[in-house]
Amino acid sequence: MRFVDQVYSLYRDQLTDDEEDAVLIVLSILEDQSKENIMELIASMSDDEVLQMMGVYLVEMLKLKMIQDGKLPVQKSSVLH
Repeated sequence: MRFVDQVYSLYRDQLTDDEEDAVLIVLSILEDQSKENIMELIASMSDDEVLQMMGVYLVEMLKLKMIQDGKLPVQKSSVLH
């Protein structure tokens, strides 16, 4: 959560009520990271944070599959465009 707190602190003034702002910031941050950097970040997380991250990832990926199968409507706010 420390990393999220740092990111939020850095970009607080750029975030509006549009979820797209957060998506663009995250994509921009990830674009500049190597797999090694991301693995170091994950290694520094608590077990609960890793489980929460995997939970969010799995839900979003399942929603993407459901959209691809026509079971969910395409949503503008979807993190995975």
